[in-house]
Amino acid sequence: MAKVKVIVFHPDRCKGDLECEKACSNVHFKTKDGGEKSAIRIVRDKAGTFRAMVCNQCGLCIDMCPPQALRRLASGIVTLDKNACVGCKVCVAFCPMGGMHKAAGIIVPFKCISCGMCVKACPEKALELKEFELSDLECEVHARHRKVCK
Repeated sequence: MAKVKVIVFHPDRCKGDLECEKACSNVHFKTKDGGEKSAIRIVRDKAGTFRAMVCNQCGLCIDMCPPQALRRLASGIVTLDKNACVGCKVCVAFCPMGGMHKAAGIIVPFKCISCGMCVKACPEKALELKEFELSDLECEVHARHRKVCK
């Protein structure tokens, strides 16, 4: 079975300092702004609980991509081919986790590739890079979307 590394969020540990967002934007966009140019977003819901919007590598977006710019690597990570992407952002609208992101001035969307920089940057250890069997991950995600998993 194939394995894939996924960012797991522990909301009970999060203090909302957004160090994870800053680390991500610094690594991938060479900016320390975080927020809009981060593949992980920490948001607070109406109850005051923090929630992470980050790709869980489920792959549901792959079939939704009109130009077929999304694919799964041998490592299990879902990646976006920027040269094939036409910027339609169907994947952004479709992603059930809110893990596909767009930013002003950037045509193609972006997503987490489970590099782990956000995990290393979190002072509260609210993020963890955990390995899952790809079949288990797909079953969990499909169950949430009421699809049958064998």
